[in-house]
Amino acid sequence: MNPTTSSAHCQVQHPPDVQMDDWLFLSHESAGLQLLDESREVVEAEDRGRIKSKLVSVWNSVKYGWTLKQKSKFSKNSPVIILGQSHELKDQEKREAFRCSFVSLLWLTYRRGFPQLEGSSLTSDSGWGCILRTGQMLLAKSLFLHLMPPDWTWYVSHHAVRDDLDPMIIHATDGPENGPSKKGRRLSLDSCLDRSTEALHRRVVSWFADHPGAPFGIHKLVELGKSSGKKAGDWYGPAIAAHILRKAVAASAILPNLVVYVAQDCTIYLDDVKKLCERPPPLSWKSVIILVPVRLGGQELNPSYITCVKRLLSLQCCVGIIGGKPKHSLYFIGFQDDHLLYLDPHYCQPTVDMTKENFPLESFHCKYPRKMPFSRMDPSCTIGFYAKGQKDFETLCTVVHEALSTSAETYLMFIFIEGTSQKDEESSTPMNNITYIQRKTGRRRVGTSNSLEEFVLL
Repeated sequence: MNPTTSSAHCQVQHPPDVQMDDWLFLSHESAGLQLLDESREVVEAEDRGRIKSKLVSVWNSVKYGWTLKQKSKFSKNSPVIILGQSHELKDQEKREAFRCSFVSLLWLTYRRGFPQLEGSSLTSDSGWGCILRTGQMLLAKSLFLHLMPPDWTWYVSHHAVRDDLDPMIIHATDGPENGPSKKGRRLSLDSCLDRSTEALHRRVVSWFADHPGAPFGIHKLVELGKSSGKKAGDWYGPAIAAHILRKAVAASAILPNLVVYVAQDCTIYLDDVKKLCERPPPLSWKSVIILVPVRLGGQELNPSYITCVKRLLSLQCCVGIIGGKPKHSLYFIGFQDDHLLYLDPHYCQPTVDMTKENFPLESFHCKYPRKMPFSRMDPSCTIGFYAKGQKDFETLCTVVHEALSTSAETYLMFIFIEGTSQKDEESSTPMNNITYIQRKTGRRRVGTSNSLEEFVLL
């Protein structure tokens, strides 16, 4: 997927002296006509930019199968794991619970028609912004755990998507008082909905608005990516996305009790996390999102790590994986047997105006679960975890270490170490294509120019 310049248009700029000379020799009538012609040219150029943007959006939708509304097949004989929750599809009630859990995840995709990104003429991220979108989805899941009640789900959406996964058919009981009444059913759903919780849900969605003022919107993430040498239209890798999310949370004043820690060289330094989260008594620890950029193989995924990835996705503290296929980012949220379950950002939708009080939420929740074989997973990825407090973090360290120790045949994906890192987080942001690997046998230099970006090679 090569970066595109959707919705961009170029206008030839003449030197100022040439433009002035032209004006000196124009009469009032001819000047008016030329102004009209130039205005028409600008409008036509903008129209061509919008048409090009729509064509790129349609092409991406066709390319990634969204026009066909493909539905993945799920086996009823195996459980589906989704971010620490296991769902048996044999049981209709549990199948509904799985559908509800999936639909409640925030789905952030390509958008078109938003304000121009600073330093460019781009009004869409179609074709290049997928990894920023998967990063947004992982952050959104963390924010739901941080702010929403435990086991919160988006109930209205759950009842609105009964057209996939062999839906359960609800039969009305006999009798006139229980006859089908769609209006009455909707009212009962609304009456059961916690309005304050739904308002908070809507507020979290607004933080990801495609607008320069949104703390976690595409404009803010692109701005923060400049310090890593990235600009709008560039390809962003999983490790750079992790550091951009860290900077976005740190720069925002709306989440004073939340921090993001990015592991360095596949190592989580416990004292660094403690230093980041601790506050003087009587204040409690800050909540923390742990992001671990890793590379699980060379050009392809090392099959030895599949079991470990499954175990990590089975943990309740796991908030998903920023990963995908080569040059095709996906947000991995679970698995069934030998297939990963994911949310796909490659569906370009119109920008939603979130300044309206009740802006539509339907386009931010996906109703089509998708799967892909583990063998197609790109080895470059960033794994995310969330801990609400100090005890949760201690539990996280224990259960994650146990999950990582599933195989003695391979190096651990990453490790926990007492102590602090010898380099600060700012300097650890990936900038070049050389990685050093520290092992018992010493340090050796590894070139990673053929990779999506630089990682410690496992």
